[in-house]
Amino acid sequence: MVLIVKKINSITCNILKSQDADEGITTEEATNILVSSYKSSEYRNHVQNEIAKISENDSGAVGRKKIHAAFLTQCLVLLRRSSKQIYRDISNYWLRLTVFIVVSVSLGSIFYHVGASMRSIQERGSLLCFYVSVLCFMTLVGGFSPLIEEMKVFKRERLNGHYGITAFLVGSTFSAVPYTLLVSFIPGAIVNYLSGLHKGLENFVYFASVLFAIVMWVESLMMVVGSIFPNFVMGVITAGGVEGLMILTSGFYRLPNDLPKPLWKYPFYHVSFLNYGFQGLLKNEFEGLMFCSDEDGGARSLNGRDILAETWHVQMGHSKWVDLAIMFGMIVLYRVLFLVITKCKEKLKHVHLGTSGPQAKVFSRTNINDL
Repeated sequence: MVLIVKKINSITCNILKSQDADEGITTEEATNILVSSYKSSEYRNHVQNEIAKISENDSGAVGRKKIHAAFLTQCLVLLRRSSKQIYRDISNYWLRLTVFIVVSVSLGSIFYHVGASMRSIQERGSLLCFYVSVLCFMTLVGGFSPLIEEMKVFKRERLNGHYGITAFLVGSTFSAVPYTLLVSFIPGAIVNYLSGLHKGLENFVYFASVLFAIVMWVESLMMVVGSIFPNFVMGVITAGGVEGLMILTSGFYRLPNDLPKPLWKYPFYHVSFLNYGFQGLLKNEFEGLMFCSDEDGGARSLNGRDILAETWHVQMGHSKWVDLAIMFGMIVLYRVLFLVITKCKEKLKHVHLGTSGPQAKVFSRTNINDL
């Protein structure tokens, strides 16, 4: 094509040179001379042959089905790319890990070896609720900005049809798992050891698993909110408001039996993710412990299960592992909700462009043959 353009330019130069410098010539006359010279030249046939070849190749490409990489290949490529991006971005998980370690050391030193007295009942609950609240809001503040940037890249690449929404969801989910484990287990081990929470491998694994689930839930919430509000400020405000409601109805600041039944207990308390997280942490902490008191001149002891039922109003009809399973089920539900919202937005966008969008200009060979 560059050669053809050069040939056309040479025709123009020859026409201009053939005109007498003193003779005035209008733009319209020069254009007519150029068109007539082009039609009678051999360059026109050469250009038409080139256009025919290009048109034939384009029609063949349109007729063939677009070939995409396999779904597993898309997931693996996105997983590898997202993992590298997370590893290189120190302002995301690495900064959060540092902040959580500082918070864990501070919290563990404040609640250092709470013991097994009656006073420690409230201290253990306060420690767990505060740590969960900090974990939620720090994950939101530190993770929403990188998520928005990732969503922008996803939208641009989605327009080119490189991969599907499901592949993006799978890649982004599993790429964050190793870093979420670091954020959960390392600070969790620090606060668990310093504060003297319920010891034992099973108790620690459950404690860290709940922290892991909470981080995953906050990230799932950010994906849902980010798919609706791509603006950073609106997204943080909306997600922060949802987290505040979840914390408020989790059963600590207001005991479950004392919550007003309309709206706050039904349905907010039962759909609150942190309700199941807080109840699971309390069961993990108090079951199997005995708390002693020397008040009123006599020794008194309380079983951990009695404290859960009477003091914290915990539902004892199921084990803590059921609470953990419900949490992971809600995480999957939030991810599916992100998938549904994104697909619906794409379909609505296509319908809107099809009904009210501007009509694209179509160029065919007949337009060029008129030259």
